[in-house]
Amino acid sequence: MTIRRILIFAPLLIIIILLQSYFWVPTYEQQTRGNPNRLDDYIFASGGDASILNPVLSADVPSSRVENLVFDSLIDLDAELRYRGRLATGWQIYEEAYFYVNPSARIPGLDVTVPQAIVDLILDAKQDSRKTDRELQDSLDNIKNILVQPPRNFSEIREVKLEKTTEEKRVIKFEVTAPARIKMVLNRVDQELFTNLGRLLGHDYFSSFHGEYYVSSDVPLGNQRLRAQAQEILPATEHNPVIEFHLRPGVKFHDGHIFDAYDVRFTYQALMNPKNLSPRIADFEPVKSVAVIDPLTVRIVYKRLYSPALGTWSMGILPEHLLNSQALVKEAIRFNKDPGTFTMRDSRLIRNPTGCGPFVFRQWKSDQHIILDRFDDYWEGPPNYKRYIYRIIPDILTQEMEFYAGTIDSYGNPLGGIPPHQVQRLKNDPRYQNFSGTSLSYTYIGYNMRRKPFDDRRVRRALGMAIDVDKIIKYVLYNQGERTTGPFAKQTDFYNHRIKALTYDPQRALKLLKEVGWKRNSAGWLEKDGKKFQFTLITNSGNDIRKAILAIAQDAWKQIGIDVRTDLLEWSVFIQERVDKADFDVLILGWTTPINPDPYQVWHSSQTHPYQLNFVGFQNKQADELIIKIRQEYDHGKQVEYCQRFHELIAREQPYTFLYVPKWTAILDKRIVIKEQGADGKVRYKKIEPTKTGDYTFHFNKWIKLPDEPLFLNEG
Repeated sequence: MTIRRILIFAPLLIIIILLQSYFWVPTYEQQTRGNPNRLDDYIFASGGDASILNPVLSADVPSSRVENLVFDSLIDLDAELRYRGRLATGWQIYEEAYFYVNPSARIPGLDVTVPQAIVDLILDAKQDSRKTDRELQDSLDNIKNILVQPPRNFSEIREVKLEKTTEEKRVIKFEVTAPARIKMVLNRVDQELFTNLGRLLGHDYFSSFHGEYYVSSDVPLGNQRLRAQAQEILPATEHNPVIEFHLRPGVKFHDGHIFDAYDVRFTYQALMNPKNLSPRIADFEPVKSVAVIDPLTVRIVYKRLYSPALGTWSMGILPEHLLNSQALVKEAIRFNKDPGTFTMRDSRLIRNPTGCGPFVFRQWKSDQHIILDRFDDYWEGPPNYKRYIYRIIPDILTQEMEFYAGTIDSYGNPLGGIPPHQVQRLKNDPRYQNFSGTSLSYTYIGYNMRRKPFDDRRVRRALGMAIDVDKIIKYVLYNQGERTTGPFAKQTDFYNHRIKALTYDPQRALKLLKEVGWKRNSAGWLEKDGKKFQFTLITNSGNDIRKAILAIAQDAWKQIGIDVRTDLLEWSVFIQERVDKADFDVLILGWTTPINPDPYQVWHSSQTHPYQLNFVGFQNKQADELIIKIRQEYDHGKQVEYCQRFHELIAREQPYTFLYVPKWTAILDKRIVIKEQGADGKVRYKKIEPTKTGDYTFHFNKWIKLPDEPLFLNEG
């Protein structure tokens, strides 16, 4: 070969060598030769790194995935989607209900309205054998105990907004002379209790109670404002649902400290501490008190009806001894920090957590890996795998190549499946076992409604109509997705299937924008009041599908005259600097959708502050009312009705352009199986079977990778 030809081909040869070097990964056999313990390691690949390893503080999927292995919860859902005990062995749900004696009301058939006479009337009705009013009798039969609480005097300090035109509040002292109150302990929560008791005591007995007669303030408020405060201080009726958890004895944290009820109470207190800026406060705001009855019993009382209450306790429990105020002060002093400003968010434990879950944290190298070791003292028995290695591999092609080589153990999952164009090929590959289903998630474009012009729903609707979502599903997802129109899981009856998706109609979009005042200028750009329609669309890097949607949306909006800039941000920067601080115009993101609905955190107007989840700033009074009804409704049929009405409202307002629900496919090596040891001491291997929601990792602690594929996987 001549010198000239060498010079011509040298750059190409260098590129080929570099590409081979870049994409080379050791094969499974090469790994096992160099590491005989490779079968003991489960290696998972994620497109993004965790942000904070503390279940009170985090709200992103990568963090939650690791936290679920390090921390344990009081309860979770079993394979049939029923709640089962974890750190709790069992629980009771009942109710304490109260109403104030109303001396101004006339009670049918009762000459005197003294408290004991009212109690006697209720008890007599409870024993009435005629039972002519079935609904009333059901409520009466549900009363386990009833007693009179005597009148009491107390003071209460409250912050009150005196002027409608300002957010400024004034600290006011209220003096209260409360009348006697009737307390009822119920066997179960009865949301119709006071409606039904109204048939016995009189339909206006509760509505005619005037709390303002018993309340005075040190600052004149006026009748209307005083009445509003009195309704909160002395509510005529009060529902107080109660959950009493019985805890598992002998459970250890990874440092050997014994878990108990004080850790449960501390986790709640950490959530509610405003210094910690927990995104989960909304889930626990309805809690009135958390009391330790004994080291293995904790009693949670709620301020009001709150139907999602039990499910909120499926979050990880923190170790009090490592994160309480005394521990944080010591840590601050040790690292020369100001103890007065040092919070849980500053603690080293957000990157070096201690829990009581099946795996012990060992190491975290940012944007590289997180390593966990098996916890041999785990209360349910140690997992079969000795190590869990969470590798950050943003590039999906690299993930695929590493899976083929055996350097990672799975490819795809319900929250981040196999790239759609590969699905059919890999589903038919005999080397792997595969799992698939409709995801409990959706992808959307969200608009920051604090910023113009996104505060106008016509603009949001127009932007949505300018994007051909069906083409995204067909060409980007290879039909591995389906349209969605709202925030509930499509597999549930809470989702309103009557809502039609936005029609792709760029001309109609332009008409809507013209109604708002946007018109094309001589250069073809939309313009209003001399300003060009211009904004930035952002999403996270490491996700090729979102990157494709970014380009498609940019082009679609450009076609109707909107100048859109785009930006791809590393995951932690995207979440912590842009999403958490609501510093964006428009973004592409996704949500997982829980089986049981609770739209409060993402959609209620009180959740629009920094580090909260309504980061698009959606505020709607009617939506707030429906959200509260959904949270307080214990009747499934009525809850479905409220959810579907809420879905309809969201579809009308378009705070998001709802894009699609992805279908997911995940594959595993066929050598990964469930290992169980029977009562006879014999080891048996079983196929991995997904739950009703497609969760094939439900029995992960029993997984093991064998040197060779077991025979049963070749059967049939």
